[in-house]
Amino acid sequence: MMTGSDSNAVAGGLARHIPVLANRVIDWLGVHSGGRYIDATFGAGGYARAILQTPGARVIGIDRDQAAIAQAAAFVAQAQGRLELIEDRFSNLAAIAGGGAAADGIVFDLGVSSMQLDEAARGFSFRLDGPLDMRMGRDGPSAADVVARAGERDLAAIIATLGEENHARAIARAIVKARSDRAIETTRALADIVARVVRAREGAIHPATRTFQGLRIFVNDELGELARGLAAAERALKPSGRLVVVAFHSLEDRIVKTFLTERSRAPAGSRHRPDLVAPPPTFRVLTRRPETPDEAEIAANPRARSAKLRAAERIEAPARSMTTDNLLPRLPSLTDIMRGRP
Repeated sequence: MMTGSDSNAVAGGLARHIPVLANRVIDWLGVHSGGRYIDATFGAGGYARAILQTPGARVIGIDRDQAAIAQAAAFVAQAQGRLELIEDRFSNLAAIAGGGAAADGIVFDLGVSSMQLDEAARGFSFRLDGPLDMRMGRDGPSAADVVARAGERDLAAIIATLGEENHARAIARAIVKARSDRAIETTRALADIVARVVRAREGAIHPATRTFQGLRIFVNDELGELARGLAAAERALKPSGRLVVVAFHSLEDRIVKTFLTERSRAPAGSRHRPDLVAPPPTFRVLTRRPETPDEAEIAANPRARSAKLRAAERIEAPARSMTTDNLLPRLPSLTDIMRGRP
């Protein structure tokens, strides 16, 4: 999530965007000369620019959005070999980093970027009429495909669970009814359907906000990517390396909190299974409670209001095997939806 700015001189010139909680992110990363850092959600490169203010620091920027990579070509040239950009999912960051404990710090800025929201053709926002797309990487099924293929039960589950929408069943029923007459192919068409079901209250968020959020998270497998990305960060960080995550959604923050709680918990014996040896902790949590933006930052960038920052430090124990059963909600997969789940 980004906020516009044209007054902060940083490495590579003036930054168009400053990420939420930028100063706190850089402080928690503990950036130092010679350090190697991964900006796992590069976007407009705000965190990368701030890291590169430290002479000798190097950054690998990862983004699944081809447009974000293409727009940063001049920045890469200005960084003079200290910035490498990779178009990929951040769940692959361990392999991108070289397959071993090679990173001094990793930062995740989760969710959709301001650039994506503000481009009608990407289909992320109900404020701008455009194709109902929502894909961050432009590959795989779009939101329009999901709306066209998912059954009422699955649509309701997606919107209720990922969008945290109380009217999910009624919205799903309205979508199924509307698509029987005409394909739902634009953001405005979907927003209008939702608005006929969920009455707008004065001062409240737009009625379609939660439905769009749920579909976007589902189309991009954002929660699955996050769980896999955290496990990849565990493998990629050096001992004493720092992990910093900025989340904007309660489900994202819950996954981060659960992961760090489990990974920082000291082994406990069991009188029932004395032969079972619990794995040692792999992280030390640095933020007892999540940090949030102050009033000034929220006033400058209202999209920052729900941000929560958590930070942890890698310790020397070997990375654990990855399991996501306890981190992810139970939902049909995108593959299930597209092939027609029974």
